[in-house]
Formats: sequence, C-alpha cells, structure tokens
Amino acid sequence: MYSLLKFPFLLLMIPSFQDAESTRLGKYEKDIAAIEKRFKEKPPSSDAVFFTGSSTIRRWNLAQNFPDKPFENCGFGGSQTRDVVHFAPRILLPYKPKTIVFYSGDNDINAKRTPEQVADDFKAFVKFIHKDNPQTKIILLGIKHSASRDKQKADQAKANALLESFCKSNPQLLFVEIAPLFLDSTGQYKTDHFAEDKLHLSPKGYEVLSEKIKPLLK
Repeated sequence: MYSLLKFPFLLLMIPSFQDAESTRLGKYEKDIAAIEKRFKEKPPSSDAVFFTGSSTIRRWNLAQNFPDKPFENCGFGGSQTRDVVHFAPRILLPYKPKTIVFYSGDNDINAKRTPEQVADDFKAFVKFIHKDNPQTKIILLGIKHSASRDKQKADQAKANALLESFCKSNPQLLFVEIAPLFLDSTGQYKTDHFAEDKLHLSPKGYEVLSEKIKPLLK
C-alpha cells in the first residue's frame, strides 16, 4: 500500500476537501438549529412520524396534507443524503422515531454524485438509524424526475433501482416509486404538479404525493 507521504500533492488536497465539506454542512446550520429549537419548545410525541430529507420534504405542508396527525418535518433545503446522515444525531436520534419518511437523491445527482454513491449514502443512513433503533420503519420515496433536471433522469432511475433493491433486503425498509405520479400517459411532466421552477412540487403535486403514502402511515 502506497504511503501518502510519497505523494505530497494528496496531502495538499485533504485540507481542501475538508474545507469544502465544512462549507457545505455549514450552510444548513441555521435550518438545523431551528428544528432543534422547535423540538425543544414542543417535543415530538412518541408516535410522531418524522419526515426528513431535502426541499421536497421541507416544502411539504404536512399539517395541511395530513391534518390531525403527529407528523414532524425535519427537512432542510438543498441537502444531500450524506447531509441527513451527518445531522441525524441532532434532529432524529434523540427522539427514537418509530417511522421515518425519507426523500433525497436528486440534489446528490445534481452535485455529480453517482447512483452508486447515492445508494451507499442511504445505506449509511439506515445503518446509523438502525444501530440503536433496529425497529424503526424507514419509508424511502424514490427520486422524482423533473423538467429542470431532465438530463439527469437516467442517473436518477439507476439510483432508484439500486435503492429499491436494497430496501427489499430489509423488512423495516419500504421503497416507494413516486416518479410516475408526476408524468402523464405519454411520459410528459404534469405541469400543474410542479412549481414554476419546474423542480419542486406544487400544492397539487403534494396532494397527489400525500394520497400515495397515506395508506402506508396508518
């Protein structure tokens, strides 16, 4: 095995990588602190379902789509799967969630992470959660396709296939394919299901998504 000392340029790259990692994680600190503050002021119930992941979760009006349900929104916009793993000790693990609804992946692909890396990051999330809470049910929503990231559809689909295969290996995991919800019979995007940015979901899109997963949360 080669020593890094034989390749000093590799040593020079390490601080740069660490700085980039710190910068990426640092931009979420305000959102994470706000979630912590909310939970401190009003602790989640023991039966709460925790929704976590990227902006598809953060923008989801759970109170409107799931009235009178003890659902907690722990999403933070722009995040990748590995970021949720990093912050799980602060916004998930203290509450020993019985059920987690997870959405991430399209930001990962957009940041040039491979489908294999997306799958590996989710595996790391599951391992982290199940280490102390092996009975936690994790409902993974597959990566949705969108017009603004149409060129990434093939990588998104590959990541979904890897994620679905992994979920089949554990009875506490459930993969839910959601991409078809937002496409018409010809494969075109349903424009009324998306916001003006052609990336995030519209209220109609969230209504359809909520109806899809309601039976899984009873």
